[in-house]
Amino acid sequence: MLTRRALALAATLAFSGCAGGAIPPAGSLLPATSAPANGSRTSTSALALPGNGVLALPGNGVLALPGNGVLALPGGGVLALPGNGVLALPGGGGVTNLLAALLNALPVCALTSIVAKTAQCNALLNTSIAVIPDAGWPALLLPGLHPSDLQSAYHIPGGGNGQTVAVVDAGDDPTAESDLAVYRAAFGLAPCTSASGCFRKVNQSGSTSILPPLLAGWPQETGIDIEMVSAVCPSCKIVLVEADSAQISDLAAGVDAAAALGANAISNSYYAPEYDGETVDETHFNHAGVAVTVSSGDTGFGTTFPASSRYVTAVGGTKLVRGSARGWTESVWSATGSGCSEYIPKPAWQHDTGCASRTVADVAVVGDPQTGVAVYNATAAQGQRGWGVYGGTSVGAPIVAAMYALAGNASGISGAASAYANASPFYPVLSGNNGTCSPAYLCTAGPGYNGPGGVGSPNGVGGL
Repeated sequence: MLTRRALALAATLAFSGCAGGAIPPAGSLLPATSAPANGSRTSTSALALPGNGVLALPGNGVLALPGNGVLALPGGGVLALPGNGVLALPGGGGVTNLLAALLNALPVCALTSIVAKTAQCNALLNTSIAVIPDAGWPALLLPGLHPSDLQSAYHIPGGGNGQTVAVVDAGDDPTAESDLAVYRAAFGLAPCTSASGCFRKVNQSGSTSILPPLLAGWPQETGIDIEMVSAVCPSCKIVLVEADSAQISDLAAGVDAAAALGANAISNSYYAPEYDGETVDETHFNHAGVAVTVSSGDTGFGTTFPASSRYVTAVGGTKLVRGSARGWTESVWSATGSGCSEYIPKPAWQHDTGCASRTVADVAVVGDPQTGVAVYNATAAQGQRGWGVYGGTSVGAPIVAAMYALAGNASGISGAASAYANASPFYPVLSGNNGTCSPAYLCTAGPGYNGPGGVGSPNGVGGL
């Protein structure tokens, strides 16, 4: 008998062939894109990696491009970088891991946002599986992890009545509510609408009157966030807070608004390079009685903000596949973020000895786009609208936020303290790494606490 996953693969291959949606070869990166105001994207470059699919960079892992920051590629393509034409990749030998992890994965938010105090979303589209534009495609044939898979993998219980999960993203997703309706209907989940009071969309001030403009790529991030909350906690109410921009100051204001609106848990699926002054900005993530989750980043070994805040639960990414007595096995996704913060002091509830400051991550769930989740989005860039398979640590922040809501313990939350105090209800992440480092546990999985996997992946909500 064919499994659901085999049927889904056959269906997407057939769809790819009849619709011209060619699946890119392994060892290649999809074209970089530009994003006109109407939200469509046009191809501007393609980079094929030779041999084993690894681009080796010298010295400190920085690729500097000459002149105007444009590198000419064979076949007439170009790789254009913003600003000073420098693409900085994480240190510690993580370049090979990172590039390998991002093969056949397309970041949906422009890399131009990687500057101080400006965030990038952590959403990655799996480009080895064709996007299915048909909203009514049978759930049995949809590739990617479904709500039932997540519930099985993490032993997620029912409940959630009376709980509210907020997600904070940049810019407007004009089809957020209708996309959510498609997702929930596909998987047999009860509707969650603004008319019923289950779904609410507000700006960073908490008002519904004036919403921000669309920012290219972010609607796909929004789709991941609200749909993962639905997958984990179908009975939870959802508040979507749309910040004016991707600047940390605007997103932080959105977190404040979410807390003021009564959210029990707040999910943040974005990251920025750490910077001097983040100890001041992290106060916006400190809300008594509210669980705040943040994705750890998709650039391999190295810390980012706000995952480095002592007031949040930093969520790393894993590769999740079926197997073992548990029914699933997990290993480190090699692009997940981890490490030792440059600026944030170590919280009292964290006791690892190889980092004198805040260590990232705290917990981990699925993040590898090759083992990613099914998501529907109708405002995605041209060629990406519909059902796709998504990954990145973006997936984990809303999953864990919804699990906090199911646990119902937010009133006593202090950062990630509960996970460290109750580490037994977690599956340890024992294999894989996201680079090389010293001490090794900051980037390498193993027994006990480790940077990429934290205390582990949740086994139910008893540790939250």
